[in-house]
Amino acid sequence: MVKIGNIELGEFPLLLAPMEDVSDPPFRLVCKQYGADMMYTEFISSEGLIRDAVKSKKKLDIFEYERPIGIQLFGSDIDSMREAAEIAAAAEPDLIDINYGCPVKNVACKGAGAALLQDIPKMVSMTREIVNCTSLPVTVKTRLGWDDTTKNIIEVAERLQDIGIQALTIHGRTRAQLYKGPAEWQLIGEVKNNPRIRIPIFGNGDVDSPEKAIAMKNQFGVDGVMIGRASIGYPWIFNEIKHFMRTGEHLAPPTIADRVNVCRTHLDASIEWKGPVLGIIEMRRHYTNYFKGIPHFKEYRMQLVTLPTYSDVQAVLQEIETVLGNLPAETLM
Repeated sequence: MVKIGNIELGEFPLLLAPMEDVSDPPFRLVCKQYGADMMYTEFISSEGLIRDAVKSKKKLDIFEYERPIGIQLFGSDIDSMREAAEIAAAAEPDLIDINYGCPVKNVACKGAGAALLQDIPKMVSMTREIVNCTSLPVTVKTRLGWDDTTKNIIEVAERLQDIGIQALTIHGRTRAQLYKGPAEWQLIGEVKNNPRIRIPIFGNGDVDSPEKAIAMKNQFGVDGVMIGRASIGYPWIFNEIKHFMRTGEHLAPPTIADRVNVCRTHLDASIEWKGPVLGIIEMRRHYTNYFKGIPHFKEYRMQLVTLPTYSDVQAVLQEIETVLGNLPAETLM
């Protein structure tokens, strides 16, 4: 049984990665329904939280059906991060996660996210402050290092464990790689198999099939995997991995009806959380992902990303189900 503090996550948990502008409550809802064991909010700016920014505060919204769920924070100032952790804890998540992995310029170039991989003493000091200010479990997500010459993840894992973090997720690339090239799982395995390491180690990067997930478990011994991009438009991946690990067999791919039903669930949740206007607008980024690779979908895409009303969108989804629902199963693979 993998545990973070007192949170029991099963034998090989599948975690949904925190993704900016993706892993909001509506998206988390469908991922939870299809097998995600642990989820996180979008990463939240510590400066935004302590300044009471509306967008940052809204990201603190969590719901009982999502549990266990962590709130992920990023920032460059230690005092601000400590204060933000106290604000986040008041929202009653199951844990606080610190982002030391985000590689994008407007985060890393401001001294936050993956930038802390260039200043391990500051990373340790910041983490210690957060661990000491909350009774919740504190976890970390990071990368192998800043670049190929500074892959310091083994040192990072040991030092962060020593000051009290209760789990570590490692993305198998450096900051310099961004999301390019294959993830280096061998180094994640070295962290997991380090005799000094006692906390759960989760691997992240390139897990887009049941075969890859089970290979990471069997070859590198990680306690679980975190899935990001492969879940966008395809929440079924969590249950597909679980089924494959239990039986060695693949689940049938989602049908057109399955895809339409998930779109409806996601759309309804988006409107409920964001309101009838913003909920429809922000759902538009998801339709193409849900029907990726489906023949003849292009003719419906333009309608879905322009129609302004709920009833209009529902009518198009019904037409997709009716017209495309008879496609041969092999076209849906």
